[in-house]
Amino acid sequence: MKEIYLDHAATTPVDGRVLEKMLPYFGERFGNPHSPHAFGRRAAAAIDAARDEIASLLGARSSEIYFTSGGTEADNWAVRGSVRASGKKHFVVGATEHHAVLEAAELLKGEGCELSLAPVDEYGAADLAALQGLLHKDTALVAVMAANNEVGTVQPLKEIAAAAHGCGALFFTDAVQAAGALELNVNEIGCDLLSLSSHKFYGPKGAGALYVRAGTPLAKLIAGGQQERGLRGGTLNVPAIVGMAEAFRLACKERQERTSHIRAARDAFVQEILQTIPGVRYNGHPQQRLPGNAHFTFEGVAGDALLAALDLAGVAASGGAACSSGSPEPSHVLLAMGRTEQEARAGVRFTFGKNTSEEEALRAAQIVRNCVLRLRSR
Repeated sequence: MKEIYLDHAATTPVDGRVLEKMLPYFGERFGNPHSPHAFGRRAAAAIDAARDEIASLLGARSSEIYFTSGGTEADNWAVRGSVRASGKKHFVVGATEHHAVLEAAELLKGEGCELSLAPVDEYGAADLAALQGLLHKDTALVAVMAANNEVGTVQPLKEIAAAAHGCGALFFTDAVQAAGALELNVNEIGCDLLSLSSHKFYGPKGAGALYVRAGTPLAKLIAGGQQERGLRGGTLNVPAIVGMAEAFRLACKERQERTSHIRAARDAFVQEILQTIPGVRYNGHPQQRLPGNAHFTFEGVAGDALLAALDLAGVAASGGAACSSGSPEPSHVLLAMGRTEQEARAGVRFTFGKNTSEEEALRAAQIVRNCVLRLRSR
């Protein structure tokens, strides 16, 4: 039987139309965009066009878009760069953030900064009252992701931005999982910083972007050159940046069609799982969640054992973030949502893509059922 890929939150295949846009920049348009001659100018023009495209799609100015190697770099830069440049020592991070944000926060703690973790409710949604209580005049930054990478819960970004600005803090949102799935307009959200990662929306790996609102203080993250207005040294990855811009354009243009298709496949899968397997818990917010995310814990079944069984049966899924794969630690997301350590080790994430059919979704659900029942019988 054909393998079924249900791990689109980890990465997506490059869209053929995106690859076609990229190919010339591996060959005849190979120039370094920072070189002063015609070869460099042609590459620089491609970078400028990509920057303009991404800015337009986010409702931003081109000068507010900075290119990075991916979401992890963008997250690190947003957190460490803004707090270091602020002159303040306190900052707030959501308890269910991606490790790129949480580990960047730990580095700041080592530099003498004070970190507060903002709690979430049982669905993984920010507790706004509790978050508000953590803020004070020395708070430099509030960082809460747009949508959770494990359980898919979508956060109330406008309300969080208002709370942050109310005490004079900046607001950063990691939109890596949300990009392409949700409408993102930096002015409507009210964010000061926002991160993207190309390979989450059918673009190439190795390209990301950080939106930085004009006037936002930001320290340099990578020294070594005058690239990206002197704040991020290193030769830009022209093919990947061109591909990211095209992938984001297509994702925004086709968002409604894709979302409808993805949600239908996801919902068919979820319904089949809940109706045919006893002892199942559907994690995350039941409505305010990413259209392609389905996250479960199966009573009496260890998450790693189920993932191994599914892999052997031809279904690709995950326990959470790909960067945490193989970690013996329980999910910090589920722990923050009030689950026990045993439950936090049992979560399995299924994420659907634009090419996943309902037929594949239902076949995958049957395979999940067979694997769960077999593991429970041991």
